[in-house]
Amino acid sequence: MRSSVETYDIRSGEIEVVWQTDRLVEAPNWSPDGSHLVINDDGRLYRLGFDGSQPIEIDTGFATACNNDHGISPDGRMIAISDKTEFGKSAIYLLPARGGAPRLITRNLPSYWHGWSPDGRTLTYCGIRDQAFDIYTISVDGGEERRLTHGEGRNDGPDWSADGQWIYFNSSRTGRMQIWRIRPDGSDVTRITDSPYGDWFPHPSPDGKQLLVLSYDGDVFDHPRDLDVRLRLMDMDGGNARVLFELFGGQGTINVPNWSPSGDRFAFVRYEPES
Repeated sequence: MRSSVETYDIRSGEIEVVWQTDRLVEAPNWSPDGSHLVINDDGRLYRLGFDGSQPIEIDTGFATACNNDHGISPDGRMIAISDKTEFGKSAIYLLPARGGAPRLITRNLPSYWHGWSPDGRTLTYCGIRDQAFDIYTISVDGGEERRLTHGEGRNDGPDWSADGQWIYFNSSRTGRMQIWRIRPDGSDVTRITDSPYGDWFPHPSPDGKQLLVLSYDGDVFDHPRDLDVRLRLMDMDGGNARVLFELFGGQGTINVPNWSPSGDRFAFVRYEPES
């Protein structure tokens, strides 16, 4: 086993294995209707059910170099992908959830998708412009992007709160990577975690009460794969933080929104070292 796609029940603490493979798969999204996960593997996206069957490839047209920054729209009709086939750098596209031709959204590159607004009308993402990693938003119709951060360290991993009032993200502006939040208009930047860890990829729960975070050891730079990490759960303001469990993972474990629609479980990927 190289990759183990699993779910965690936050009430019981029970972990269930959905599917295991000797391939490197990443970044499970949970579909809004609860029926399946979406994962990526070697530049392609796959639909993974909970019945033990093999994943089914999603037709992404010419986009065959998808990375692990992908996600299903709140109404379940569209998928946002990040793919570098067309330009050699990651661009964000939308396509039907059932599969189809990608439609370009971001013309400024590279751009890495991370979250949908609750109303499904706006995307948030990390864009690298002149070597600065910042948080941006853009309409699902494309057009001009809106820059929310301005080079205060590295800013990455944005995801929307369920009420649409905040975008949570990770930033190294104080040194070690920590979790912050910002209003969609760029105001009220607030620090959420003050931990000894390197905190990445915050994902607010659907009920708006809890925040899931991937935490590396404090001396780890960036978000590499194949390390001992932990998944932590906390209140939306960072209070009552606790380690749920430790695992071998990192990059690919929870890069994108991964909560079940009911908010009682989340999906993640656990890894084993390559032999």
